[in-house]
Amino acid sequence: MIGFDPLYFLMLGPALLLSIYAQLRVKSAYAKYRDMPNTGNRSGREVAEQLLRTRNLDVQIEEVSGWLSDHYDPSARTLRLSPDVYHGRSVTAAGIAAHEAGHALQHAEGYFPMHVRQTMAPVTMVASNLSFVVIFLGFIMSAMGLIKLGILAFTLVVVFQIVTLPVEFNASSRAKILLGQYNIVSGDAAKGVAKVLDAAALTYVAAALSSILTLVYYLFRAGLLGGRSDD
Repeated sequence: MIGFDPLYFLMLGPALLLSIYAQLRVKSAYAKYRDMPNTGNRSGREVAEQLLRTRNLDVQIEEVSGWLSDHYDPSARTLRLSPDVYHGRSVTAAGIAAHEAGHALQHAEGYFPMHVRQTMAPVTMVASNLSFVVIFLGFIMSAMGLIKLGILAFTLVVVFQIVTLPVEFNASSRAKILLGQYNIVSGDAAKGVAKVLDAAALTYVAAALSSILTLVYYLFRAGLLGGRSDD
C-alpha cells in the first residue's frame, strides 16, 4: 500500500471513470441550459423564495462566491447560491435553486436521512482527514491496531457518502415536482432541469462508489478481506 500501487488504481478505476464522466455531464448540462430561460423568467433567488414561501419557512438566502458552490446550511438556516444561480434566470439556475430549497424543506420536515447526515458531518470530517494518516502509519509501523482504527474511521466516511445519496436524490425529486407544480418550468425547460439535476446526482454516486472501493482496497491490503497484510 505504501508508495505507488497498481492494484489501487485498478480497483479505483471504475469510480475514477464514473467521476470524470459525471463531471463532464454536469459541465455540459450546466452550459447547455444556462442560456435557456426558465418558464417563469425568475431568478434563482426568486425561485428559492417562492418555494420556501409555500411552506412558510424562515430561511435566509445569500449570494456566495464560487462556481457550483450552492448549498443549504441547516445550522444557520441559510440557503447560499452562487452568483450565476442567485441572479440567473435560466433553467440551470432554477433547477439548482430549487434543489437547494429542497434541502431546506427536508430540514423543516425532519427528513431522517438528512438528520443522520447532519449529525455525522462533524465526526466524518475529522475521520476523513485522519483515516489515511492513521492507516499509513499503521503499515509503516506494522501496527495492525492502527490499521484497523484507520479503517474504522474511513468506514464512517463511506457510511456518510451512502447516507448522502437519498438526501440528494430526494432534494432533486422535490425540485422537479415543485418547479412543475408552480409553473416555474415546463416542457423543454422541465426536461432541462431533469438533465441538470440528474447529472449532479451522478457526482454523488461516483463519490460513494469511490469511497466504497477505497474501503475494499484498505481491507484487502490489511489482509481483512482475503488479501495479505503488507507487514
